[in-house]
Amino acid sequence: MKDDNRQIAVVTGASGGMGRETAALLAAKHGMKVFLMGRNREKGLEAVRYVNDHSGRNDAQFVLCDLASMASIKTAAEELSAACERIDVLVNNAGVVTIGREETADGFERQLGVNHLGHFVLTGQLLPLLAKSEAGRIVVVSSGAHKIGQMNYDDPHLLKRYTVWGAYGRSKVANIWFTKELARRLKGTRITVNALHPGAVSTDIGVNRSTGFGTLVHRMLRPFFLTPEQGSATAIYLATSPDVQGVSGGYYYKQKLAPVTARASDAEEASRFWSWSEKVTGFHWPEV
Repeated sequence: MKDDNRQIAVVTGASGGMGRETAALLAAKHGMKVFLMGRNREKGLEAVRYVNDHSGRNDAQFVLCDLASMASIKTAAEELSAACERIDVLVNNAGVVTIGREETADGFERQLGVNHLGHFVLTGQLLPLLAKSEAGRIVVVSSGAHKIGQMNYDDPHLLKRYTVWGAYGRSKVANIWFTKELARRLKGTRITVNALHPGAVSTDIGVNRSTGFGTLVHRMLRPFFLTPEQGSATAIYLATSPDVQGVSGGYYYKQKLAPVTARASDAEEASRFWSWSEKVTGFHWPEV
């Protein structure tokens, strides 16, 4: 079914937590038609019901997409292309943290594979739909953990040395490099891209709570966590506010422009990492 005249939003990782709240707020407070992307159909359909209940409409839709699988991403992008004529807002929200080293279906270290490479390919495949918007917005959920992130091209899949926070920090600086380089490439178009740090949000992402260690850590930190709705505030701001209309390449925290590390802001690093991302995924971005 093709879209009506309302704005259309796509939110990844929308089966729960901050992604679900972001989708619900875009639908209920901003009147958007929302496509929720996730890798679990049952949870995704529950999230669709949640969004529909909050918006008072019955038109939110679920799109199955496992960002750890390039084949799944391709299928999801094709489904969206058949369902809507354009995309006005894309929120790259999905993210994982793995205590031990894991791999995606395509052999990438999972945190970088899902948090960056999956979104890298998905965004590129949806670019033609974003280009049809009067003012397409791409919102990338990064983290303050980018401050410890770095890329070792001699061990890109962390086969020699893996630490959970090293891998996570790397995936988050990757989000900022992606944002900076994409903003450069989109200059002169009607599409903008900005990244954000949501704060510490109590969601399903994070340490595995099925372990005693994970449960203890989460219980200790719970008083300091934001709710998913609070955590989604900056994503909603970047997706909807006239204050950032036409603004691109920024990194925001608490709805304000925030500094990033010298490494994260390095244009040469961003360009090199973009080229590496294209090479390992085999996906070359289309021209706008």
